[in-house]
Amino acid sequence: MSSKCFEPEFRSPVARLMEQFIQEKQACGHKYNVGARLLQQLDDHLSDKGLNANELPWSVTRQWIAKRPHESASTQQHRISIVRQFAQFMCRMGYPAPVVSRSLAVKDNVGFAPRILTHGEVQRLLQAVDQLSATAHAPLRHRIMPEIFRLLYGCGFRVNEVLQLKVRDVDLQKGVITVRQGKFCKDRLVPPALSLVRRLQVYAAYMENRSPDAFFFPSPCNGAWSKQATYHLFRKLLLECGILHGGRGKGPRLHDLRHTFAVHALLRWYQDGADLNAKLLVLAAYLGHQSLKGTQRYLHLTAELFPEVTQRASADFGDVIPRRVCP
Repeated sequence: MSSKCFEPEFRSPVARLMEQFIQEKQACGHKYNVGARLLQQLDDHLSDKGLNANELPWSVTRQWIAKRPHESASTQQHRISIVRQFAQFMCRMGYPAPVVSRSLAVKDNVGFAPRILTHGEVQRLLQAVDQLSATAHAPLRHRIMPEIFRLLYGCGFRVNEVLQLKVRDVDLQKGVITVRQGKFCKDRLVPPALSLVRRLQVYAAYMENRSPDAFFFPSPCNGAWSKQATYHLFRKLLLECGILHGGRGKGPRLHDLRHTFAVHALLRWYQDGADLNAKLLVLAAYLGHQSLKGTQRYLHLTAELFPEVTQRASADFGDVIPRRVCP
């Protein structure tokens, strides 16, 4: 999957406004690739409906934001959010555009709960990935994939953060990996465990004499491995090691390795009697969270999966685990 910015080709009467809107977003530090793709779809829709003025008619907009077959509620909400923001931009620029209400999105009554793998399941998954063999299509996957999966679980990286790593980003002398322009467009430094650094040193020695700009984990065509290809392999490995998949929206997802890392780290700190208030700050920085709000949810997950932890944590640290507020 390439990190190159998506370059839309707008053709409707509001094409110039869409280009200005994207430029404004990028000037604020957003990559805005996904937003640009959705605006491209909206532009195609406006063109197909014969729009001939600098406006965003409600009748045409309503058709585009309607929920599509097999579309998740969150995906529809994202499309509605894009239309809302673009309409607000048009209004600021003096053009007629109804600002769509967020309430038009179909409500998703089932909240997603990440699937936290047990320590035994993680061990079986890593054993399965270590058994991969080379193929004609992917002659290096048996060397690359064991390290990718260990980084996902061992450091809690987001999938694309690992797949987009370049050789220059992995300093195996200092034992630090640099994530460049991660989520929220921020760089961060991540120090893997020493055992993982040593594995990566063996891998890097095998892949010697590479350009600093080369992908650290190259695909068969020397680009970046795609998230889709990595996920398909993940599903295959789950089947091979007897970890059941709950179906669409139920996981385990590839991203759940990140959640599993966080919960297992908290559990380990509980067992070691560490200061959780201090460790939450460390975990937030390690994961690249903007605030502690995103990190604290792992306290809930840990308490739900390991109830015996709650009593000990409360005794040692007070009410460290925030209580859920019933709606």
